[in-house]
Amino acid sequence: MAPAPAIDVAAHGSGSGSGSSSEAMRIMVGVLVTVIICTLLYCVYCWRWRKRNAIRRSLLDSLWPRSSSDLPLMDLATILAATDNFSKANKLGEGGFGPVYRGVLSGGSEIAVKRLSARSRQGAAEFRNEVELIAKLQHRNLVRLLGWCAERDEKLLVYEYLPNRSLDAFLFDPSKSAQLGWSTRHDVIRGIARGLLYLHEDSLLKVVHRDLKASNVLLDRKMSPKISDFGMAKIFEDDSDAINTGRVVGTYGYMAPEFALEGVFSVKSDVFSFGVLVLEILSGHRNGALYLEEHQQSLIQDAWKLWTEDQAAEFMDLSLGRSYSKDEAWRCYHVGLLCVQEDPEVRPTMSNVLLMLISDHMKLPEPAMPPLFTRLRKIPLSAMPLTTKTESTTSPQSINDVSITMIEPR
Repeated sequence: MAPAPAIDVAAHGSGSGSGSSSEAMRIMVGVLVTVIICTLLYCVYCWRWRKRNAIRRSLLDSLWPRSSSDLPLMDLATILAATDNFSKANKLGEGGFGPVYRGVLSGGSEIAVKRLSARSRQGAAEFRNEVELIAKLQHRNLVRLLGWCAERDEKLLVYEYLPNRSLDAFLFDPSKSAQLGWSTRHDVIRGIARGLLYLHEDSLLKVVHRDLKASNVLLDRKMSPKISDFGMAKIFEDDSDAINTGRVVGTYGYMAPEFALEGVFSVKSDVFSFGVLVLEILSGHRNGALYLEEHQQSLIQDAWKLWTEDQAAEFMDLSLGRSYSKDEAWRCYHVGLLCVQEDPEVRPTMSNVLLMLISDHMKLPEPAMPPLFTRLRKIPLSAMPLTTKTESTTSPQSINDVSITMIEPR
């Protein structure tokens, strides 16, 4: 009988071991790849988390005023408790920045909280601008910033609470305008002038407000004026007298012609706005599209016409009656017309304006004709030129879904 073939046990064992080793190798490689991928994902997560925190810290650092001020960073929980979670009952109004709420802190102090709206065209840059500026500016005729908050998705500014709210709430409301007697109006005009003079010449910074109007002048318990809303303000960091920008902000009716049409602003742009505001305080009327439609000429044009015809008394607010000082009123009228002259070079500086307002014997120069606005035209909103768009949502211009009422110079 032939012997049975011998089985190569060694070869068989070797093949089996090779297969096991290959399988083990594949498992090890798979595990290693999984570990590497997980490690990479974890590293990416950590990097993104650190980046988000770095951005948040950078935002907070950039929002913190770069000054010696100890302006407090307030926590959101305190503000929510003070405003009853931003309840409608505590809402004071709404501007270009967003809604403003009244609040009461635990100690009983009243505050006004300005809340950045998600729909607002003013954003973090304006928020930072206002924090930085107001923290550095301290004057009795500027609103006082008490604190700020940048927590979660909220950006909040906390101000002193002024119970009489804004000047326009009295000036343009027939039921309240009588509360603004001549003495109060005269004090308001001079107070605003002092506040602007501080911004332009007396503070450490040279600041142009760029949106001075009746709704941005708040009144305290004694009806003293305080300039507010510095979100659009600009600092002149060198010796330049004017800046050319392609981005025009402000409110129609108050903007100087060189700013509205050419994008050039300077301290003289604020002087023009002040002049418009003086004429509004004297007349009790708002210089805007509605006045233009009703009278076929602007408030400034009316003021000039009555001044040249020696009928200044016809321009004065009827609610004043005849109970005002003619000398003081005519001087304010005269100064207002000097401020709204078309050529910025011939407009007075705020130091000269204040001197003219407080001096009874100073001889005033004759004003030149102000810019004239003679007709309205409707244009599609999309066709508005860049240099005539305004970023203020409280503008007195007429806006609807398809067109915007624009004042067109002759």
